[in-house]
Amino acid sequence: MTAAADARTRPFTAVLKDAQSRITAHMEMRLAGSDELHTAMRYAITGGKMLRGFLVLESARLHGVPAEAAIEAALAIECIHAYSLVHDDLPCMDDDDLRRGQPTVHRKWDEAMAVLAGDSLQAFAFELLADPKIGPHALTLIRGLAQSSGKDGMVSGQMLDIAAETTADPLTLEQITRLQSRKTGCLIEWSATAGAVLAGADPAPLRQYASALGLAFQIADDILDVEGDVAKVGKAVRKDADAGKATFVSLLGLAEAKTRAGVLCEEACDALSPYGEDAATLKDAARFVIARDS
Repeated sequence: MTAAADARTRPFTAVLKDAQSRITAHMEMRLAGSDELHTAMRYAITGGKMLRGFLVLESARLHGVPAEAAIEAALAIECIHAYSLVHDDLPCMDDDDLRRGQPTVHRKWDEAMAVLAGDSLQAFAFELLADPKIGPHALTLIRGLAQSSGKDGMVSGQMLDIAAETTADPLTLEQITRLQSRKTGCLIEWSATAGAVLAGADPAPLRQYASALGLAFQIADDILDVEGDVAKVGKAVRKDADAGKATFVSLLGLAEAKTRAGVLCEEACDALSPYGEDAATLKDAARFVIARDS
């Protein structure tokens, strides 16, 4: 059975679990140091859904990208995502004690270790992408990740999120959409288009897919904050409502938010039409995003 046929016939949960295993094994090999910093870095990555890394691997499969290049890029985005969560959990940011059902890095160690582990994860991501095995389009991939994670992407979105907590007027739907497209959507877009970039192919269909997927993901997160069980979600819930924070749910209502997420899921799936049945697993990923309980 070919890799493409295997991806079409295996359940999405099995494909995701396989991606998690591959990324985790590569992480343990590439971050094999025994000191506290390496231990904290591995701890920060371990236990997540690794959806972004999965998107890298799946988009790479669609474009015939060599596995050794794809796994480096998949680990790189998981390092960036983990670093953002480590810093996001700090007392000066969201001040969370729980992440993925475990103590946050600054609770297990201390704030200094959390800052250093986050800094190291960010730097290591770009070290991975600078590996010669990434191929001739490495610079495009590196530049894209820098833009998606920095002042015009994720960090900008986090800044807008912090500012929203103290503003006199709740954010509008347009403002929340802009905030989340940066905080969450930019890294999802980078992940979903990484395979096309690595292959030197047109990333437009996957960019359209990722745009809808990223927004659906955040709406699902807002729904989980209202309906989720902390034991399954693995982090504090109902924090947004307690803080009086505007979310997709508070502005649209729970029923309309669920409807909007469903519509975005269909938009994401429709964007994959150029790939035919080879994109079946990516369509399953979109359905997973809006149906997840963690």
